[in-house]
Amino acid sequence: MGKLYLVPTPVGNLEDITLRALRILKECDLILAEDTRTSSFLLKHYGIETRMQSHHKFNEHQTTTHLVERLRAGETIALISDAGTPAISDPGFLLVRECVQAEVAVECLPGATAFVPALVESGLPDDRFCFEGFLPPKKGRQTRLKQLEAESRTMIFYESPYRVVKTLSHLAGYLGADRAASVSREISKIYAETVRGNLGELVAHFTLQEPRGEFVIVVAGR
Repeated sequence: MGKLYLVPTPVGNLEDITLRALRILKECDLILAEDTRTSSFLLKHYGIETRMQSHHKFNEHQTTTHLVERLRAGETIALISDAGTPAISDPGFLLVRECVQAEVAVECLPGATAFVPALVESGLPDDRFCFEGFLPPKKGRQTRLKQLEAESRTMIFYESPYRVVKTLSHLAGYLGADRAASVSREISKIYAETVRGNLGELVAHFTLQEPRGEFVIVVAGR
């Protein structure tokens, strides 16, 4: 049988990739990319010419069975997302699950994940935490926020620049405006920034300062 590698890619700075990750991407038979246009910049930067194929949330249900067959036939396939570790708020879980059920070897390389530096830089307790990813945009959001009111661990959320003020406002409404929090954006990029305060102060800050980039919100537990 072949093997599926999940290969983390940089969340910002292109140098944030391991030597082993580069070797796997060069030696594998196929690279599955969330967006081949985005990933082509990274591959060209490192002179990697391995063939790519799109694998994203809109086609993974249709292509997973065929990919598992190729792995069972002996191919080595690497899965990457646009940034960070595949399957963490990105496509990957479905393919991994099917590979495990088919007894195909799966290995995830260590590497970049946006929430780890955001958590460490926040100054909030990082010995115990829960990763929530993206909150439901509409249906289910209120229910999830109510459930988190009693959460004692530090909480981590991903958010886009278009909804970050709305999400911070919702968190302040359910958890309290005085709850300590931290917001990191553009991690490892030129304009990387971490803003700390309470949820009320962060709402005010990003209401005045137009949110840009991808955001990680870290909120203290109850």
